Amino acid sequence: MYLAKVYVTLKSTVNDPQGRTIAGGLKSLGFESVTDVRAGKYLEVRLAEDDQRRAEAMVREMCDKLLANPVIEEYRFELVKV
Repeated sequence: MYLAKVYVTLKSTVNDPQGRTIAGGLKSLGFESVTDVRAGKYLEVRLAEDDQRRAEAMVREMCDKLLANPVIEEYRFELVKV
């Protein structure tokens, strides 16, 4: 069994209005040293799989097909044996 920890973020060339809003909110709360915020998604996917290579291939395919939009987002993931 594996737990995939998937991190999806906008590519650096894509505008991030949500990140800008968060940065503005942090500044209004007194965190003046904040210069930029990029928002993203964090997902956990549990796999009933014993083979690490197969689990990695499955997570990569999940990200490419559904979890991330390859046009505007990039992703990375960690696999943890549970």
